[in-house]
Amino acid sequence: MAYSAIDIANKILSSVASDSGDLISNMKLQKMLYYQQGFHLAFFKTPLFEEEIEAWMYGPVVPAVYEHFKEYGNQGIEYKDTPIELTIEEERLFDNVCRVYNKYSAIGLMEMTHEEAPWKSTHTGVGQVISKDKLTSFFKKRLK
Repeated sequence: MAYSAIDIANKILSSVASDSGDLISNMKLQKMLYYQQGFHLAFFKTPLFEEEIEAWMYGPVVPAVYEHFKEYGNQGIEYKDTPIELTIEEERLFDNVCRVYNKYSAIGLMEMTHEEAPWKSTHTGVGQVISKDKLTSFFKKRLK
């Protein structure tokens, strides 16, 4: 079952805040969405969320989520509601991806995505979609 990208973004914000007490920026949130979507596609063969990820200058972006949180600029985004629940298997993967990638700064994640095939092989700019096929193929090689 695919969820909304906003629901997944809120789940990331909640997870990071409860694990480390940190608030993350919109830029970091965008990269975390990219990694969540990529690993979900590779592991479950279905998207975590239906919205497309685009290749923008500073890395992968889900435009609807970017717009939703752009008022925060480069500041941390607060999330206060109860996040959605995923299936047990999805929760396990989600938590692992959050744990691994939250260690990196927004800039660190941007630099990582700029070295990865899905972003590198997609023209950059608004409307330039990173295909789910590219994400699936790339992240299948990264599953352990």
